[in-house]
Amino acid sequence: MNQQPPPASRTPASRDSLSSTCTHLTRAPWLSIVMPVHNEAAGIVQTLIALSRLRAGGDCEVIVVDGGSTDGTPSLARPLCDVVLSSEPGRARQMNAGAARARGEWLLFLHADTDLPDNALALLKEAVTTHRRSDWGRFDVSIKGESPWLPMIAAMMNLRSRLTSISTGDQTQFVQRSTFEAIGGFADMPLMEDIWLSAQLKHLTPPMNLTARVTTSGRRWETHGVWRTIVKMWGLRLAAWCGVSPARLARLYGYRAAAQACEQRSMPHA
Repeated sequence: MNQQPPPASRTPASRDSLSSTCTHLTRAPWLSIVMPVHNEAAGIVQTLIALSRLRAGGDCEVIVVDGGSTDGTPSLARPLCDVVLSSEPGRARQMNAGAARARGEWLLFLHADTDLPDNALALLKEAVTTHRRSDWGRFDVSIKGESPWLPMIAAMMNLRSRLTSISTGDQTQFVQRSTFEAIGGFADMPLMEDIWLSAQLKHLTPPMNLTARVTTSGRRWETHGVWRTIVKMWGLRLAAWCGVSPARLARLYGYRAAAQACEQRSMPHA
């Protein structure tokens, strides 16, 4: 039996509360890449330059959603993407904000430390044409780093995803915008919003499991230890299943800003 986090409330993003800059395209793109960021100054330029080839033809836009960075990430991103938004911290809220601004028929949610294949746009169009009954999907993932365990971890992630139809954000989830809007977007939760999304979508249509690989950073695995990180992640999933509050889960994971935002939202108002 697949463990899924408990349902959480969803709050639509308010466009009036977002600040943005936008380079308007002459026509609506086919794909909108939504990238949530927080203090990613060290790598955001390289990540966005790699996406410039996808944007060049006009079929793809890149929307960066900042969750309160203090290192100048938005300023670095602004010349290299189509839209920069500001949002409350928390990936779910940030990605919902980006999706609300997106104009593409398809949405792709990309972490700032993850690289797409060079031909990602062609791969996605081919997959959508081939799998007409599927409204969503994800890529296989490889994890870059020094640990010899990382290839095995990536292989297990990919296999588990195929067997369960549950995917994570590291695998770069994509979904038809109309379907994403129909389920109300990501649940308003500071952690495991990616698992929640795939758990909802798999009941609608089967996923497209692309064998092409995205490459994500192994920094959290190597910083905290591979096996310790594995135990921690499964422990967090078990805690969520047992009803531990989203704010507490975020603190246990290390998302302090998201935890604080979650706690403030849950406080009673005078």
